[in-house]
Amino acid sequence: MTTKKPRTARRGDALSKERIVRAAVETLDEGGEDALTFRVLANRLSTGPGAIYHHVAGKDELLRAATDEVIAHVTTGAVTGDEPGEAIRAIMLGVFDAIHARPWVGAQLSREPWQTAMLQIFESAGGQLAALGVPEHAQFDAASALVNYVLGIAGQSAAGARALPRETDQSAFLETIAAQWTTQHDAAKYPFVHQVVAQLAEHDDRKQFLAGIDLILAGISTIR
Repeated sequence: MTTKKPRTARRGDALSKERIVRAAVETLDEGGEDALTFRVLANRLSTGPGAIYHHVAGKDELLRAATDEVIAHVTTGAVTGDEPGEAIRAIMLGVFDAIHARPWVGAQLSREPWQTAMLQIFESAGGQLAALGVPEHAQFDAASALVNYVLGIAGQSAAGARALPRETDQSAFLETIAAQWTTQHDAAKYPFVHQVVAQLAEHDDRKQFLAGIDLILAGISTIR
């Protein structure tokens, strides 16, 4: 008489693209893009690389999906009941904070500005413009100005992450740059630079980003 093998109970945490993406975000947060490999993910998820490839075609797709996950969290439901200008500021500040906390997000946004994550930003910010009183013919330009500003910040963040170690003291670094500006560049040739150089080492990136958004919104408010 043959004995049937007992069936293996189905795991409640069965592998899915959602679990893979969450694990990818955690891996990227811990070690950046270089740390994200399918072997590392397989170890984290207690599975084999082949099982991951069943859900995700490659690292590029995984980076896009991880970025979508982060940006969706920022833009979904973040502006309920807010005045449209304040809603746009909240959306953009959320994106800035995500890029600042996760340089890999900025790198991915600047690498592929046409991806779904950018559409999420474009839709969530652009969707507020009609309520702000921007005529329909000008809404595309207004939304593009906001999104292109974010792309610039994303590119700067990505470049900084590539050029500087993660443990870099930003204040000390900026003080060094400020000193170089004043000692290596002639004040007669760069008068404005010498005028504002003291603000470089002391400025707050987040406040300066919001000041830029306010300047864009001030310009948008004049459109008729």
